[in-house]
Amino acid sequence: MKSSVIKLKNPVGFASCACVAGTKEHAGPFGDKFDICADDSFGQKTWEQSEAESQRLALERAMTKGGYSDGDIGALFCGDLINQCTPSAQGLLGFDIPHIGLYGACSTAVLGIGLAALTVASGFFARCAAVTSSHNLTAERQFRYPVEYGALRTPTSQWTVTGAGAFILEKGSAKTSVREFLPGRTVEMGITDANNMGAAMAPAALDTILRYFDETGTKPLDYDKIITGDLGQQGYEILCEQAEKHGVDLNPVLTDCGLLIYDREKQNVQAGGSGCACSALMLAGHFLRELENGVLNNILFIGTGALLSPLSVAQGDAIPGVAHLIRITGERQNADIS
Repeated sequence: MKSSVIKLKNPVGFASCACVAGTKEHAGPFGDKFDICADDSFGQKTWEQSEAESQRLALERAMTKGGYSDGDIGALFCGDLINQCTPSAQGLLGFDIPHIGLYGACSTAVLGIGLAALTVASGFFARCAAVTSSHNLTAERQFRYPVEYGALRTPTSQWTVTGAGAFILEKGSAKTSVREFLPGRTVEMGITDANNMGAAMAPAALDTILRYFDETGTKPLDYDKIITGDLGQQGYEILCEQAEKHGVDLNPVLTDCGLLIYDREKQNVQAGGSGCACSALMLAGHFLRELENGVLNNILFIGTGALLSPLSVAQGDAIPGVAHLIRITGERQNADIS
């Protein structure tokens, strides 16, 4: 079988990144690592406009940090959770940059980074950006109930992260680089509960991880960390349990952004965080810095997404999951081009 792992002959580096976080995220354990922390409204009249503004702020900050103008960016790979990705369209409207809309649910950050890296590596553009967002109040209104309804949250439910992340990638030397990209396959195991997305996403994460190990001949301990996007407590436990049945022990190196971004004992988020911004904030605000500082040197970062819609849930359809993987290395390993 032909390998699905795409190896970049020359690493594509993270030239700049930025993340914007809401109130609850700022109050969490990593709140001081986010570039911009603001009221959840971001100064706008509706929650959907607020989410759009968070994307604008994230990309603007990333471009400012890197010293880039619109003409320096070849394309934007962007998306979010809301119908037709309107926050991405509205929030990035003011940038004179080609817009490539994506929908990968909560895997959108990794999907965008992977596609941006491939586009840059191909030589079509010198530089591309990946931008994504989520907002607790827009997601609750679309997928479950508006918060004003006062519905009780189940123990398996996750708290959608409010915020946005922007990543600018370019070919050449950088302290952190994308080395490989493995696109995920859709996997569906009969989960119909929109309040248990971790269980829907875990089989896809397992499929991607096992395929990656099989194709590369590597094992968990070859990496400093294996990081999933937002499986939450249920999904994390399912992934570890099912991987062990395949003879793979992930426990020593596995962590999950949904379990890290909030203080679950103090912040009342049930099974943890979710949403496109969950992995985007943790990657931009924490893990890339760990790689830049040499604390980490070689990681697998796996964006996990539950591909549901309000219509599919209302019709009782099972929820497919998808998990895209990128391997990111730090400066020490970037000299070793594989």
